[in-house]
Amino acid sequence: MFRPKVPTNPLPTGIVTPPAVIEPTTVIQHTPGPAPAPVAPAPTRPTVQLTPGALLAVIGGGTAVVLVVGAVLVSMLLAVAITAASVAVCALVARSLITAEAKRR
Repeated sequence: MFRPKVPTNPLPTGIVTPPAVIEPTTVIQHTPGPAPAPVAPAPTRPTVQLTPGALLAVIGGGTAVVLVVGAVLVSMLLAVAITAASVAVCALVARSLITAEAKRR
């Protein structure tokens, strides 16, 4: 009663599938042709050569990036410090108001 009954799939009627025919494969021998012509070697990639002016430009650009990123990080730190100080002041004011109200009663 509590066991599931698995239905069996009925076979289709009137449809007869023919047996599969497997044909043997034939092996074709390949005769090698003439040897391929030698390929010229690809040109090597040019190396990057920095002139003194380009080297100064790279150093200047890197310094500018470091200064900008440092300024952004310092300003974010300053914003967090100012926010923390203002929250602390608000907490002190709220605490003094609560204690003053409790003393009046």
